[in-house]
Amino acid sequence: MSELAYKTVTVDGSDAFEFLQNLLTNDLQLLENKTEIFAAMCNPKGRVIWFGTVYPTESGYAMSVATDLVEELVRRLTMFRFRSKVEFAIGEGGTVDTESLIANGYPAIGRMQSEKFTPHMLNLDLLGAVSVDKGCYPGQEVVARTHFRGATKRRLMRFKTTEPVAPGDKVSDGERDIGEVLNAAGTDLLAVIPTEKADQDLKVNGKPLIHLPLPYL
Repeated sequence: MSELAYKTVTVDGSDAFEFLQNLLTNDLQLLENKTEIFAAMCNPKGRVIWFGTVYPTESGYAMSVATDLVEELVRRLTMFRFRSKVEFAIGEGGTVDTESLIANGYPAIGRMQSEKFTPHMLNLDLLGAVSVDKGCYPGQEVVARTHFRGATKRRLMRFKTTEPVAPGDKVSDGERDIGEVLNAAGTDLLAVIPTEKADQDLKVNGKPLIHLPLPYL
């Protein structure tokens, strides 16, 4: 079984809500009626640095983060702290079945995948991780422009192939590389490709891909 290891990054303090509300793609006010939400943090170009769940704690919020991305995320959060009354800590985590993530179309963002894709490329808008009316955050202008223009030409798609592949492997249409494997567990994978190419004859490492449906598409 392929598993993704993650840890918890906590953001505590009297300014925790305002601090994260100004950084994340989703609206923390949703947590008034939900136990947790999906959210992402983007760079100024609208590329996803981190994606995961956020849930409230007694003194702030906790974020689920791929283990290899934890230190980098804390570094990025610290850059934005300025005079905000917040403290960061790294806590225990666990593992999640990568095959289950792939089957449900949930992208796993670690160091290798960080800052390469926009929220729409990762289907984060379809997963309820993007609020279009919560106000500004890093990359918000790019994300909003994509949303309101309906200009999402590349999406996360689910495939199966005949031999194991690895994240970062290129997806080819026979003439050129058109996309990239985001996550993989054996012969199951998620790849970011042009939507118009999804049902064409695509290959990874010379092996054919079979396009499979996602629950939310």
